[in-house]
Amino acid sequence: MTTTMTNKRGYAVLTDRHLNKSTAFTETERDQLGLRGLLPPAVGSQTTQLSRVLENLRRKRDDIERYVFLMALQSRNERLFLKTIIENIEETLPLIYTPTVGQACLEFAHIYRQERGLYVTAADRGRIGELLANWPETEIDVVVVTDGERILGLGDLGANGMGIPVGKLALYAACAGIDPARCLPVMLDVGTNNEALRNDPLYLGLNQGRLQGDDYLSLVDEFVAAVRARWGTALIQFEDFATPNAYRLLQRYRDTTLCFNDDIQGTAAVATGGILAASRLAGTALADMRIVFLGAGSAATGIADLLVKALEATGLDNKAARERLWFVDLHGLIHSGRDDLAPHNVPYAHAHEPADLMAALRSIKPHALIGATGAPGVFTREVLEMMAALNEQPIIFALSNPTSRAECTAEEAYNATQGRAIFASGSPFGPVDYHGRQRIPGQGNNVYIFPGIGLGALAVRARGIDDAMFLAAAHALAEHVSDKALENGTVYPPLPTIRAVSRSVAIAVAKAAVTSGLATTQPDDLERQIDSLMLDPTY
Repeated sequence: MTTTMTNKRGYAVLTDRHLNKSTAFTETERDQLGLRGLLPPAVGSQTTQLSRVLENLRRKRDDIERYVFLMALQSRNERLFLKTIIENIEETLPLIYTPTVGQACLEFAHIYRQERGLYVTAADRGRIGELLANWPETEIDVVVVTDGERILGLGDLGANGMGIPVGKLALYAACAGIDPARCLPVMLDVGTNNEALRNDPLYLGLNQGRLQGDDYLSLVDEFVAAVRARWGTALIQFEDFATPNAYRLLQRYRDTTLCFNDDIQGTAAVATGGILAASRLAGTALADMRIVFLGAGSAATGIADLLVKALEATGLDNKAARERLWFVDLHGLIHSGRDDLAPHNVPYAHAHEPADLMAALRSIKPHALIGATGAPGVFTREVLEMMAALNEQPIIFALSNPTSRAECTAEEAYNATQGRAIFASGSPFGPVDYHGRQRIPGQGNNVYIFPGIGLGALAVRARGIDDAMFLAAAHALAEHVSDKALENGTVYPPLPTIRAVSRSVAIAVAKAAVTSGLATTQPDDLERQIDSLMLDPTY
């Protein structure tokens, strides 16, 4: 909607973040909208405003202050905020999302400025539909919801976890052009078991232990049903739920509701895309790869499940595909002799003697090592040197977020492997100069996947999202990695191309939905339909 199409006037326009252009309102608009005298007389351009934003952003003392500044900008002028992100994404993505969003969640109650998103609590049972009706927007396309139990690698942050859905939806808008007015961040506050938070007098969430069991599930059931009743075609993205609930909720709703879990499925697609690109660089076909995962939670097993699909697509049967993938958890190698495994780990429990990580590496001789532990430094020099001894170009993915939780740094990976590692991480690391050769680490950020998944699903009004759609997204992502990028060791596209990547992912996802029979509409010109949904924040 253009600003002049609104019925609002005066300060009502200036305080509406979707409409406000501030000093960029033209002379005509100032007369039409009753803004004369409410703004400085000079009419500026969005380009001028952007220069002012960047000047102020860069004078902030630290990243958490920069985060607060950008969130304030989003609250008063959403289009300028999005323009800032899009045109400066390498600078701003680490501020509005990982790693800074992790610190922002830790400090959420202390840096809280303004209401954003919807809080649904354990005390609202029986009236969640009424809460959704309080939301001012009548049409919603994407809902991102968290219960705050496993925020990045930081654990249970309760209501402080609202920073995650807010950040994710900012990326939906910036990277895939989803209309921000049609996006809803939700905090499902079921309490917290984090005593430090509950003892903090500024904590903003329910001051009680976490709801569990059937009471928890029935509350989530009511929430999902209320979303479907009010916005039947809206996509629900589950974000940062602890592993048991992440799997339980995904299995509970995936066949009846347009939904996905980003930690399981989004991470799976971005990691699979990275592995597909890395296989080109390493010169090892995917079907010939052996991969070891350190960590066996929802992220790691989600990656493995999608890699099984990718391996099956090369001609392997399910058993042979799974036997290419091995896991090591806190108790050592996951093998068929263990009786302490979660259901999602059992398919990867192969015949093998008990082993720690180093023994497993010596025995399995993997081409790739993927970390999803949330435990910093577990890819020790000894581990990295072992991978280098086994491979000319060892694939090392240290995917845990934020940066402080990464299994190793880029510099550690390159130094321990004589610069030969194909390295990617969940949070950004800068280029590393190894003996005069610049190595550019890739960032396996879910931002390469989830905005395009949402856009593609919306384009064909999908009634569900299956594994084939995520695998199509992974292939589309890998195809965006150029040979030149691979020469520098980078297995992900440059972030400034993110809107083009999201568009390609959306096209691939929409086509896969049609093939799977999950699309309820089939546009005559799919690419034009997707382009029409990608809003440009320029004014």
